[in-house]
Amino acid sequence: MATGRNHRPATRSRGIPEATVARLPLYLRALTALSERSVPTVSSEELAAAAGVNSAKLRKDFSYLGSYGTRGVGYDVEYLVYQISRELGLTQDWPVVIVGIGNLGAALANYGGFASRGFRVAALIDADPTMAGKPVAGIPVQHTDELEKIISDNGVSIGVISTPAGAAQQVCERLIAAGVTSILNFAPTVLSVPDGVDVRKVDLSIELQILAFHEQRKAGEEAEAANRKGPDGDMSAVMPA
Repeated sequence: MATGRNHRPATRSRGIPEATVARLPLYLRALTALSERSVPTVSSEELAAAAGVNSAKLRKDFSYLGSYGTRGVGYDVEYLVYQISRELGLTQDWPVVIVGIGNLGAALANYGGFASRGFRVAALIDADPTMAGKPVAGIPVQHTDELEKIISDNGVSIGVISTPAGAAQQVCERLIAAGVTSILNFAPTVLSVPDGVDVRKVDLSIELQILAFHEQRKAGEEAEAANRKGPDGDMSAVMPA
């Protein structure tokens, strides 16, 4: 099986929009569930509902892959799984390093979904010397002094940063200097990277703040609706001026 350093996904060269790329994992997750239930074909409407998008958008996304389905039959589930996996680069092995093995880093190391999607955790790295050698998810933690050698020895091109915010930029720069070109950042800070390096940021606190906004808005709408009702529960009449 090829390693991540040797091959890059073909999505950009084929002109697939970033918004479509972001939805491909949603389709793949839904298709994988169908495949596990031995469902041979699926309609665009059914797959769109399972992925949480509208069917017109799904058909447009699949047109970039050259997959149009069969009228009256739908899409071949197994072929779409292969096709999307190929576009996402998941038909090859991607060694990944996780830097920062605190509570979050340890949870990521223990996550079983990486291996099933083609991502192999090649190493766990932490700056705390007391962590060195301790196994997490069956993988011994290595000190950050070994970072460059670990990247080189394992052909790593994807790094995960789960350090405190203050250490994230320095870790990022060391990863890039060692050859990493894609970074998944869990640290609560914005990373500065050169052209040619891709960064995806995951900030759980921001997501919770967005949910809090929606909850506040819903509460306000409910209060406003209650105020418009009369004492017997009917809507208050609006008297003409």
